[in-house]
Amino acid sequence: MSNGKVRFAVIGAGHIGKRHAEMVKRNEDAELVAIADILPAEQLGVEVFGVPYFQSAEALFASGLEFDVVNICSPNGLHAAHSILALENRKHIVCEKPMGLSKAECENVIFKALQMSKQVFCVMQNRYSPPSAWIKELIESKALGEIFMVQVNCYWNRDERYYKKGTWKGSQELDGGTLFTQFSHFIDIMYWLFGDIDDIQGKFSDFNHGGLTDFEDSGLVTFRFVNGGMGCLNYSTSVWNQNLESSLTIIGEKGSVKIGGQYMNEVEYCHVKDYTMPELAPSSPANDYGAYKGSAANHHYIIQNVIDTLKGRTSATTNALEGLKVVEIIERIYALRNLNQLK
Repeated sequence: MSNGKVRFAVIGAGHIGKRHAEMVKRNEDAELVAIADILPAEQLGVEVFGVPYFQSAEALFASGLEFDVVNICSPNGLHAAHSILALENRKHIVCEKPMGLSKAECENVIFKALQMSKQVFCVMQNRYSPPSAWIKELIESKALGEIFMVQVNCYWNRDERYYKKGTWKGSQELDGGTLFTQFSHFIDIMYWLFGDIDDIQGKFSDFNHGGLTDFEDSGLVTFRFVNGGMGCLNYSTSVWNQNLESSLTIIGEKGSVKIGGQYMNEVEYCHVKDYTMPELAPSSPANDYGAYKGSAANHHYIIQNVIDTLKGRTSATTNALEGLKVVEIIERIYALRNLNQLK
């Protein structure tokens, strides 16, 4: 770390990579050292960052530039390979979701990180949204008592404006599927709150993405929580024109709550025995990509957490094992989907 600042390089300069770069630039304890992507810099509009640009991850590491952390913002299917390359070059990593496209890929990353004594930070920025932090406290305080039922609904729009020809989005190899790219944040919130699942059953369909993606656009998944209670995940990217909702409903022994809105960013219902709902801070707006919107714009919290952790002030908000568990849950759901396709 030079001058006490944590030095970052970003691999992948799409929407999310540029957001990472911008959040690093804005943090007074951070320094943006370089950006890498396979496309020409002028095509991506990264000249505004004023740092060296490389057209491959390998060229970045061969450059001799000194930095501490690599932010992995490349297509999903390259996350694990780029993470391992960065770790082999003795860098800490901040990996955008998903950590990999299989449990085995994630295990390889964790093994390499332990071997190199480096940190792996997984980006699950929805944990920082005020309703998420509030509901985590509610669950941990046992205010709801025993958890009976949990429902997660994720109904978004992703159409031809998003799945443009010639990009990685929609490909099985580089995208991996709707649960990896669009809805892993909400599976993470569910795992963070209630733990692991089993007894998974589901139905899957591709309603209107036949010419756009290699995988399903919608699913209805039911399961039981290992810690008790049962749940369901209903998801779709077939909603017309704009996102509809991302919501979490919890039915407990002593009350019920629902957080909803388009991005699980609003408390819609709270009725709990002997409990008064506190006033929450406002949620950050969604990442706005023009024709479509993503999850909450909380990446500044991620960068601050990386800095604070590396300086010994705190620990990672989302550690590598949690990143692996989200991927493993999705992999188990998709194993069921793949089995259904064979029938």
